Amino acid sequence: MLIGCPSAYVVDGDTIHCGADRVRLLGIDAPEIEHCPRWRQCASGNGEASKQSLKSAMRLGPIRYQAITRDRYGRQVAVVWAGKVNLSCWQLQRGQASYKRKWDNGQIIGRDCP
Repeated sequence: MLIGCPSAYVVDGDTIHCGADRVRLLGIDAPEIEHCPRWRQCASGNGEASKQSLKSAMRLGPIRYQAITRDRYGRQVAVVWAGKVNLSCWQLQRGQASYKRKWDNGQIIGRDCP
């Protein structure tokens, strides 16, 4: 089931807010904006550039998502589109995120992103 998101905004390179819900893009990890916690291996790159890339993509059409699961932080994990553009694919194709097979429930992103 697709859920519309008329009031979406970007939190960082792999997370948006849709109303009161935080929605994590399925199958990717984007660089941190602030700093990477010592206990975690974070995606390399510029977190601010990744966020700006996602902001650009959000202008491509209405935001909708298909919920897949929830992560350990309670965020909705979903396939998210702006118009016809899969936002996980957008970030991967522009080098603004890393593909994480273990986070790709059903291998949807691995299958859909060229």
